Amino acid sequence: MIRQPGTEFHSKDMLIVKGIDMEYQGKMVNVLMVENDPGDQKLIKSGIANTEYNVNLHVVSSAEQGLEFLHKSLSDPHNYPRPGLVLLDLNMPGMGGKGFLKEVKADENFCSIPVVVVTSSDLQSDVDECYQMHAAGYIQKNASASEFAQILHKIARYWFPVSAVLNN
Repeated sequence: MIRQPGTEFHSKDMLIVKGIDMEYQGKMVNVLMVENDPGDQKLIKSGIANTEYNVNLHVVSSAEQGLEFLHKSLSDPHNYPRPGLVLLDLNMPGMGGKGFLKEVKADENFCSIPVVVVTSSDLQSDVDECYQMHAAGYIQKNASASEFAQILHKIARYWFPVSAVLNN
């Protein structure tokens, strides 16, 4: 196990950056969920609501709507706040998650926003391709409800404070 300067291992699977929780302390983090399935939207909303973080969750149902939201965040940040994190479904009609990820990471206005893929795909080729396109994480939805809730909590524990500090 490699230890990075300024970090500590809080548990066997969770890396906590020293001081980040102190800086976070209740700051709002804006999260954009790009998910077309209403059941998965509900599951993710519930998982995020059960964390201790102050989250402003924006939900869109397509990759195209996600890109539109991001572009509007440049001109109307009050109604379309820049997300500190994107939770992205991979398999959607139209452009789909891969198209969204490719466009976001190619745009200098948005390439620094972490995108965590949350998908039912367990294909290694999808995992590899998403990481090659600079996804910040790849989470499979096909875990049990309780396992998925734990995974969402781990995402929240790492990404929400980091995103809040970087975007405030």
